[in-house]
Amino acid sequence: MSLDLDDRQRAMLREMGVRVWWPKAPVEDAEKLLVKDFTEISDQKLAKIISNSGATNAIISRPIADIIKIDDKKNIYSVTEQDLSALTWPQLRQTVSACRACGLCEGRTQTVFGVGQSPSDDTSAPQVDWLIVGEAPGENEDRVGEPFVGQAGQLLDNMLKAMKLSRQKNVYIANVIKCRPPGNRNPSPQEVAQCEPYLHRQIALLRPKMILALGKFAATSLLRGTVPEVDKMPLGKLRGQVHSYSHGGLIVPVVASYHPAYLLRSLTEKAKAWEDLCLALAAMEALEKSA
Repeated sequence: MSLDLDDRQRAMLREMGVRVWWPKAPVEDAEKLLVKDFTEISDQKLAKIISNSGATNAIISRPIADIIKIDDKKNIYSVTEQDLSALTWPQLRQTVSACRACGLCEGRTQTVFGVGQSPSDDTSAPQVDWLIVGEAPGENEDRVGEPFVGQAGQLLDNMLKAMKLSRQKNVYIANVIKCRPPGNRNPSPQEVAQCEPYLHRQIALLRPKMILALGKFAATSLLRGTVPEVDKMPLGKLRGQVHSYSHGGLIVPVVASYHPAYLLRSLTEKAKAWEDLCLALAAMEALEKSA
């Protein structure tokens, strides 16, 4: 027997102090569990739904094509690049905001998806020539929900201004890691591995002409497929030349440079960073001439 109560009946029962209970869904039905509106389901409510299902590994069907897999024992999500490959820009943003693929989700205020020129419509990615990739959100980024804010963000804005660019025009800015590591520590290899698929999908949708990688972690994530033993190379050896990002059939030139936060601590390296920006501008000019 099933109870199908409308909102008025539920309200009356609450006023009477009557608690309505439904038995747990059978484990074999867990994979058929439907959540109709992804945007209205909080992490806590979703965890409760999964817990009540009695399943150990349920798949929740949502408007984002069944891509989020949940382990109810650990209350975490896991997402693969294959899962993300069909997502539109808004769906990808939704997925990132709900991600619980690693422990960083426990300490975040919010995820930091990215910022830049607005897309041309509600479903497409922004049309930009430049993609700036940083490492991970800091305290300010976690609070505001945008990458590169505070002093490091101001320095990046000045760097872009010197290149006749801005984060509001023809530039998109993102991080490899979408949640703030506690105490602004370096992300672990496992955390990087969980977040990299999101960055790869962002790049596939943005299709930038040029990528500027700021910091060691950003350069490593972007160049792992084209530079041998890039994990072992210091950033100083990666800068000063044009590399290539190659993933899923897309090839994009990459210039690596220092992170603005590092430049604030090491003022003498600003001249080297300017050399890197000039190199990126020259590479973009050559690319446009050859097009």
